[in-house]
Amino acid sequence: MNFTMPEELLALQAKVRRFIAEEIVPMERDPRQTSHGPNAELRQELVEKARAHGLLTPHASREMGGLGLSHMAKAVVFEEAGYSTLGPTAMNIHAPDEGNIHLMEVVATPAQKERWLRPLVQGHIRSCFAMTEPDGAGSDPSLMTTTAVRDGDDYVINGTKWLITGLDGASFAIIMARMEDGSATMFLTDTDRPGFIVERMMDSLDTCFTGGHGVLRLENLRVPASDVLGELGKGFRYAQIRLAPARLTHCMRWLGQARRAHDVACDYARKREAFGKRLGEHQGVGFMLADNEMDMHITRLTIRDCAWVLDQGSRGNTESSMAKVISSEAIWRVIDRSVQVLGGQGVTAETIVERIFRDARAFRIYDGPSEVHRMSLAKKIFGRVASE
Repeated sequence: MNFTMPEELLALQAKVRRFIAEEIVPMERDPRQTSHGPNAELRQELVEKARAHGLLTPHASREMGGLGLSHMAKAVVFEEAGYSTLGPTAMNIHAPDEGNIHLMEVVATPAQKERWLRPLVQGHIRSCFAMTEPDGAGSDPSLMTTTAVRDGDDYVINGTKWLITGLDGASFAIIMARMEDGSATMFLTDTDRPGFIVERMMDSLDTCFTGGHGVLRLENLRVPASDVLGELGKGFRYAQIRLAPARLTHCMRWLGQARRAHDVACDYARKREAFGKRLGEHQGVGFMLADNEMDMHITRLTIRDCAWVLDQGSRGNTESSMAKVISSEAIWRVIDRSVQVLGGQGVTAETIVERIFRDARAFRIYDGPSEVHRMSLAKKIFGRVASE
């Protein structure tokens, strides 16, 4: 394992860092941001900026118009993009589109790629991923009750999904549904089809995801058999193809947010004077900043270790579970300490840190709560012990 970055990746890192600092950070107070994320007009303006700089959807394959980044390269680039709350939106690497792009590159047919994936990569449309349900299906997808029944050349889908990120304004969705034999299948559908009903948007702590989080009702939604994503009955398997890399890219982006909060706190600690010296010279504050640096260092190493494993062709399920827990908890500590260093400013919108604090809390829940990942890791540990 070698973490030395090649010259071209160093150049790309510097390019993204300049782009975020000069083009995106100045837009963070744009009033077109809503409680459910940047509105469509703001998102399109951000996307066009990234397109003009050759930085749009860099993780997509070159065939689809991206840069074909490896997982290790994504670790570098996504962290830089995450330095701004608007960076992932601008570069079209935000959830759920980023994970959907990865999944469709692997599973979709050529016709499906041209119809949905290419315009998604080009930033012309958005998507959502509909798996989580209000009656239990979330971290445990086996509890899913949404059904898909064959009817002639179509499948008829019925059920309710919620916490669907990016739902408002999405042009198409990937829907997970249970088949009559108990297996699960993924379906692609345009969101303007009859029976695809957005019931309501959900208020949430975070406001960084374009399209917010919503409740979706599927009422006799007819999906042609040609719009099945991949093979029938392999929905749970395809979910794993999507979840491990998408889980890790969350860690990358949030590391950028943590670094931003830390930088704001450091700048304040250098300038603010209290009790006869600069704030950062007091051990209580200096130690918090030192702990921030260590937590970010551990997070970065963990992310890059998992990225390396994925680049070797491994599924990386164990490594991504560990990375998700380590990253989400370390990043939360960094942001929380940064709020504390800033004092009164930290709990107001005087700096970006208060916004980052609100947005980041959910990271310990989505893509698997820390407790679920620990449970999964514990089962693997005991399974390994039992086989020895």
